[in-house]
Amino acid sequence: MKIEMLNTEQDLWNKTILFAEKCSWAPGRRLAERMKINDFRDWERVFAAVRDGEVVGFCVFEHKGTVPKEFDFHPFLNMVFVDEGSRGQHISQMLVESALRYAKELGYSRVYLKSEHRGLYEKYGFRKIADFVPVTGKANQLFETDL
Repeated sequence: MKIEMLNTEQDLWNKTILFAEKCSWAPGRRLAERMKINDFRDWERVFAAVRDGEVVGFCVFEHKGTVPKEFDFHPFLNMVFVDEGSRGQHISQMLVESALRYAKELGYSRVYLKSEHRGLYEKYGFRKIADFVPVTGKANQLFETDL
């Protein structure tokens, strides 16, 4: 298993678009659309989990998450997804750790994420800091971690 930080020049960028388009999770399809038009700031990154040349998961490190305006925090780790057939192999952990290393390289001291999952991101050092009514999707909790 390898975690790749992507750029638009890689073949893996297009493979990740195809994977995201076909994944079972609706935000993945939104990610595919964003990737097609490269709707990211110059420092924002998509990370892909790759096994035997095939994408099995992804996450995004970006400026803002879709949270209520009163939570004006950044940067965010967003859209952590692992294909159902590859779950239970610590791939989401590898994706999260890769994105957090990149955040630290950029000089960030704290990273946020939103999720509806309870107990998952706490395993990776995140602390729940708020509940909120979702802006989109099901994510209703805000988490942070120090780097």
